Amino acid sequence: MKGGRPTRRALLAGSMALVPALAFGHPRQAPRRQAPAPEAAGPPPIVFVHGNGDSAAVWINNFWRFESNGFRRNQLFAIDFPYPLARTEDAKPQALRSSTEDQMRELAAFVAQVRSVTRRRKVALIASSRGGNAVRNYLKNGGGAEFVSHAVLCGTPNKGIVISDTMLPGSEFNGAAPFLKELNSGPNDLIPGVEMMAIRSDHNDKYSQPDARFVGFPGKPTGVSYDASELRGARNVILDGLDHRETAFHKLAFGAQYEFVVGKPPGTLFIAQEPLPTLNGKVSGIAEGVYTNLPVAAADVEIYDVDPKTGDRRSNVPVHHKRTGPDGLWGPFVARSDSYYEFMVKMEGQPTTHIYRSPFLRSSDVVHLRPQPFAKGDESAGAIVIMSRPRGYFGVGRDKFTLDGKVPPGINDGVPGTSTGKLAFDATPRTVMAVFNNETIPARTFPVKDNHVVVAEFTN
Repeated sequence: MKGGRPTRRALLAGSMALVPALAFGHPRQAPRRQAPAPEAAGPPPIVFVHGNGDSAAVWINNFWRFESNGFRRNQLFAIDFPYPLARTEDAKPQALRSSTEDQMRELAAFVAQVRSVTRRRKVALIASSRGGNAVRNYLKNGGGAEFVSHAVLCGTPNKGIVISDTMLPGSEFNGAAPFLKELNSGPNDLIPGVEMMAIRSDHNDKYSQPDARFVGFPGKPTGVSYDASELRGARNVILDGLDHRETAFHKLAFGAQYEFVVGKPPGTLFIAQEPLPTLNGKVSGIAEGVYTNLPVAAADVEIYDVDPKTGDRRSNVPVHHKRTGPDGLWGPFVARSDSYYEFMVKMEGQPTTHIYRSPFLRSSDVVHLRPQPFAKGDESAGAIVIMSRPRGYFGVGRDKFTLDGKVPPGINDGVPGTSTGKLAFDATPRTVMAVFNNETIPARTFPVKDNHVVVAEFTN
């Protein structure tokens, strides 16, 4: 609640516990339920659909760029699939994971909510990676073609990450398995009445490679090539040098998305700054080593204003503190768009996670928080610091990135394939600088023996 009014996130969320709640910006009065009005002038509302293991949080820059080009915040939505990880075999139930049928059903329910809230007959769908599987399935098999004007699939493995009878048998990502075989049957991939576009990399998408090293079978042919994410018969846009994630979240990907949906290029690729952005989001958890997007109650979130050069807290008193309720929401919090922040997340059964972030340029309701579990061997370190890039990978030679002045081990050469890097430190508190191109984040170390872990999370 804010100002005594229900947020749009809460609207319509109570009827189906596992149907993802709407994710938006500012709250407003809940509209009366009624049939959608005839199609209004102007571009359709946009629904962003995240990929495997992700959450709505990955779309924050896309929200901000669409807003900076005239979209109202209440016309932009992002689904949070409750179980974002795919089953190993699509047809076999697997705890805490979802099938293609699950995601199709959840996307259909979410689109229905968006249409009811906006009173628009059709929406545009923009999807990253696995999210495109849900979109295609919804359009072809779930009745979605009636309610969708545009579909943009970014880095979606439309032909599969493999086409094989031996690798990844039964996986929704295998072009020889039933799910993609059915989707890809027919002379093309078009859906009547829906404008369709695919955005892909030239050769830097780790899941569109002739060699299967990124899917665990180095040296074996995948049966696909660099064009595995193209759609037959649709508009296909190639963005040179971008990696798998960047085909959805890079500013050039936004430019292609905007032009396709709106019909003209964006006025700017930059984000217009708000001086006092209002932030909110959801705390979600991890069980049996698997992340979900289910809200976590009784999690404590503290936010500290920190020095942009050292990461030191300006005060030991947090600028915001909240214990989450059943909805998992940790806000709202009015920030300053020129301030750096430390988010401390504490929940039962997980390490206390300190997340350092660059300034937030605009308001957002998708600042979702997850704990960071320890990996094997971390217990022997004095302190652990992880740099994380949720909206892209680290490209050796393409990007400038360091953690404490070093390139962390485990980041591969060639095609960008890793979004995190980690270093261990002794237990003496100190400042660690994380650098990615023009973004620099200061972080402070905390002792592992006291159950603390540190993450420097890049926005770009």
